Amino acid sequence: MKFTSATSKAVLLVVLAATICLSAPDTTTVTVKGYILDSACAFTKDLSKPVSKQCASSCANAGSPLAILADDGTIYWPIAGTTPSSGQNPKLLPFAGDKVIASGKLYQRGGSKAIVIEKIEAQESRK
Repeated sequence: MKFTSATSKAVLLVVLAATICLSAPDTTTVTVKGYILDSACAFTKDLSKPVSKQCASSCANAGSPLAILADDGTIYWPIAGTTPSSGQNPKLLPFAGDKVIASGKLYQRGGSKAIVIEKIEAQESRK
């Protein structure tokens, strides 16, 4: 069997594509219930919920990234699923200070958790 230059390039392309697919991180889809709050306050003030909607919004408008503080205390960093990436505050600002249900792809690295939010909605309060 004789390989031509075109055949060799095609084989190389298939091997390269397979390598990229195999090296992509495993992701799972998760649903997270928790509060949208200023990420700095989540760490420095050890909050279990936001001080207020106004406080969370003010911090976000000042440039602090918003995060999701899950009911179990886990902090999820909302990230974009695109490259180049973009900040997620515009998506989260309407929910700042509120309890939400967010679902999307989960990424984990070095103890940190990040989520590419596919759906987010305010969690209805129970009376």
